[in-house]
Amino acid sequence: MGRMTQRLKVQRIGGRTGTRLESVAVEEPLEIRVAALPARGIPAGSNPLRPPSTTVTTTMRLPGDDFDLTLGHLVAEGLIGDGDDIATMMHCTDTGPDGSPTFNVVEVTLAAGVSLRRPITQRTEVATSACGVCGSTSVDDLLAALPHSPSTDDTRFDLDAIHAGMAAMRLRQKVFEATGGVHAAALLDAQGELLVVREDIGRHNAVDKVLGWAAREGRLPLRGHALLVSSRAGFEIAQKAAVAGVPVLACVSAATSLAVEVADRSGLTLLGFVRGDRATAYSHPARISEAEPGL
Repeated sequence: MGRMTQRLKVQRIGGRTGTRLESVAVEEPLEIRVAALPARGIPAGSNPLRPPSTTVTTTMRLPGDDFDLTLGHLVAEGLIGDGDDIATMMHCTDTGPDGSPTFNVVEVTLAAGVSLRRPITQRTEVATSACGVCGSTSVDDLLAALPHSPSTDDTRFDLDAIHAGMAAMRLRQKVFEATGGVHAAALLDAQGELLVVREDIGRHNAVDKVLGWAAREGRLPLRGHALLVSSRAGFEIAQKAAVAGVPVLACVSAATSLAVEVADRSGLTLLGFVRGDRATAYSHPARISEAEPGL
């Protein structure tokens, strides 16, 4: 698994006390930079192949799938529309204290004639693995800016298919299996096929990696899909699902009040506690075949 895990000597305390080697998930920063050609050309003295760039965010992440994370973050934050807005992505040649490359900076060059769709603000400066820089300034702002509303998608999902998708996602969580320390997100189509699974120490990063994959594959908006997440449903997860046009968001744990508000008002079906053979529908249950009408 390369840089995704690291073997460390630990001491087990209690029970079978002793020293042993265990794998831990690697946590490193990723800086995302975006460059665009100025309207009046490259400034004198600049490299025409590498126009000036601006840092959009720095997030702590599990190394791997960095281009998916970058693209998904830019889409979910409303900075670009889809993968066609990007000309190139590359790792910069940043180095660590020992002089070896870290691959902790991704530089994006926008396609010709493309500019960021909104200014870079304080919410896109620094994010942690524990919680994304949360949401738009209000749910009203988020809903007004949605490029694809889930409310127009009448795709129905069988609850058994969602449970099967969750089980299949768990089987593909290789870093979690080795460390027990990462989240996962996955995309399920209406036929019950699990299309992609991504892992990260941050649940919002795992979702961004899935959305970035979808953008690269030209699948946005994600009509007819369910987004599966191995965590609670917080505001930032519901926001990302709504922006991508996903009609169903299914999470292993509970939902927060703001996530429920986003889901309800955007037309997103939000499921929590998707475990065993059960689930809790917080909004728009009609898309789930076993649900009773009336919520």
